[in-house]
Amino acid sequence: MQVLFASSSENPGSTGLGVIPYPITKFSTTDPSTPSGRKSVPHMGWNRSWRAWTPPVEGDSKLWRDEDDYYFVHSYAAIVPPGTQVDSAAGEYVYTLGRYGSETFMSSVRRGNVFGTQFHPEKSGPAGLDLLRRWLEASPSELSSAPTTPTPPFRYTDPSPVKREGTGLTSRIVACLDVRSNDHGDLVVTKGDQYDVREKSDDRGVRNLGKPVELAQRYYTDGADEICFLNITSFRSSALLDQPMLEVVRNAAETVFVPLTIGGGIKDTTDPDGTRRSALEVAGAYFRSGADKVSIGSEAVIAVEEMLAREKNGEPALSGTTGIETISTGYGSQAVVVSIDPKRVYVDTTSPDWIEQVDPAHRPCLVIGDEATSRTAPEEKGKAWWYQCTISGGRAVRDIDVVQLAQGVERLGAGEVLLNSIDRDGTGKGFDLDLIRLVRGAVGIPVVASSGAGSAGDFVEVFRETGVEAGLAAGIFHRKEVGIDEVKEGVQKGGLAVRRCDLDV
Repeated sequence: MQVLFASSSENPGSTGLGVIPYPITKFSTTDPSTPSGRKSVPHMGWNRSWRAWTPPVEGDSKLWRDEDDYYFVHSYAAIVPPGTQVDSAAGEYVYTLGRYGSETFMSSVRRGNVFGTQFHPEKSGPAGLDLLRRWLEASPSELSSAPTTPTPPFRYTDPSPVKREGTGLTSRIVACLDVRSNDHGDLVVTKGDQYDVREKSDDRGVRNLGKPVELAQRYYTDGADEICFLNITSFRSSALLDQPMLEVVRNAAETVFVPLTIGGGIKDTTDPDGTRRSALEVAGAYFRSGADKVSIGSEAVIAVEEMLAREKNGEPALSGTTGIETISTGYGSQAVVVSIDPKRVYVDTTSPDWIEQVDPAHRPCLVIGDEATSRTAPEEKGKAWWYQCTISGGRAVRDIDVVQLAQGVERLGAGEVLLNSIDRDGTGKGFDLDLIRLVRGAVGIPVVASSGAGSAGDFVEVFRETGVEAGLAAGIFHRKEVGIDEVKEGVQKGGLAVRRCDLDV
């Protein structure tokens, strides 16, 4: 859609087609309409659009429904300044508007049989598929008419009472599937406690919770807002020769019409025959197979460590060669998720100078138990800890804390953080609110809270208390201890916006 416009601040040296004489600009991260006074960029998630004109254009009800949420993922938009009108030349194309915080933008443009959307219908579940169906079934006379818009004014008010507050985004529920080969070589979805994925029985076989594509289809039908595949054992020699996972993504994308993230092995590698494969090349293969985002883990930790070392030596911080940088440059920051696996490091508080035990670099990451807010706060009283980052699925620690890492990957170009907790994984004790608050307050990109969910109430709590954009779970969904619709119903009853899809569409 954006190429129809005159220009974009994303690339000042290039011009658009100029069909619509209006500029594309970047969302502001400062936003007085939100409780924190800021919002994350990219604008990522499910949001509503509404027809731009009052009254609506006659006959548009056949094409457009104001009550549907669609999936957006972008940092730049045709932003409409509040209280102003778009000149008539551009105004003829404005079809629907969206709101992100205090900023209103053109969420779709239309003139005759040309229809451009800022959101992704093909990733917007049943609502998006139904929009495509309605467009394809519209009569030629409806689509070949003169400009579809009457005289302004615009409508600026979101019709949904719940979504008139905050950013306008729904609270995203993400289903995560840890995929690995079992002892017979078959790809299965598994889940462990503190990353131990083998059964506790004598045979110690890999825990098998289902087939990846079938589970992904089930979660899509259940209303998951996103599906995340994390390959936790493959790619040991060649990411691009690991055809089964490429096939998993390809097959899932044929029937799952919400965003798909793939993680595991997105890095520079060398094939057994000596062929070098860049992280960009690996990511591109997954994007072409149907993935929307790639998740980078251990390699992100190393990249940030090296960036901080260069900066300390007075060298340019960014090398331009890391996987995060090359993929975000090629596909946009919204395509790069960094998965962070921190663990608590407790500090002995019995001595008067106990705080001296903590490296000054890590003190911004320090939590005092007396001030802790998570469900386990009573048992943490009198303790103190900071969050140390790990690699290799939590098997090795690094001298970098979670705030340093989160801020570092944002500088490198990541568009989202998937925040795990080794301490909470598989416990059902709820999300680590103290950890999530630290990271949420340290970065300006979306954060997905993970690890520890045991009930629908845990999701309500993490959204209310931390302001994260998304909550992720795995085991409780796989074992059917809690259903996705149950989570959404609880979040909705808690006064928060969620996407409820019509599965009959």
